[in-house]
Amino acid sequence: MKSTIHEHQKNNFTMVSKNVFLALLLFVGITAMAQEKKERRPEREKLTTEQKVDLQVKKMSQDLSLNDKQVKEVRAIVTKQVEKREEKRAEMEAKKAEMKIKKAEMKAKMTEEQAALTTEMKKVLTPEQFAKWEKIREEKKATVKEKMKERRGKKDSKELPKD
Repeated sequence: MKSTIHEHQKNNFTMVSKNVFLALLLFVGITAMAQEKKERRPEREKLTTEQKVDLQVKKMSQDLSLNDKQVKEVRAIVTKQVEKREEKRAEMEAKKAEMKIKKAEMKAKMTEEQAALTTEMKKVLTPEQFAKWEKIREEKKATVKEKMKERRGKKDSKELPKD
């Protein structure tokens, strides 16, 4: 009786070990594939417009067995498409840079306003009241930061990468 229990435990351990090993192997494989995909993208962006067009036309020519006339026409279409895409990308980068500047300006203005508020409150409140007011203000800031972290966490979990 003892030996059958012992064998059963051995079999369970072996089965669990195999499952853990397979799960680990699967995890490593998925991680490696994700890394591979991320690494290929920057190389593609480093290509010139002409290289991108050549690459796309070459692939289409092979896949669709295009003749010379079709290759020329497809090249014209693909060139327009790639140029439009690059214009859009440049436009988006410009908007991003503009938003960073606006954000920095807004932050500077808020800091200025907060300093002015602090100065005014210091004139009105007693030192004890001012210390208490600052403590309350810091607690509110911490609460707001925590809520923002939570909100970002929820947002990040909803928006998983779609590769």
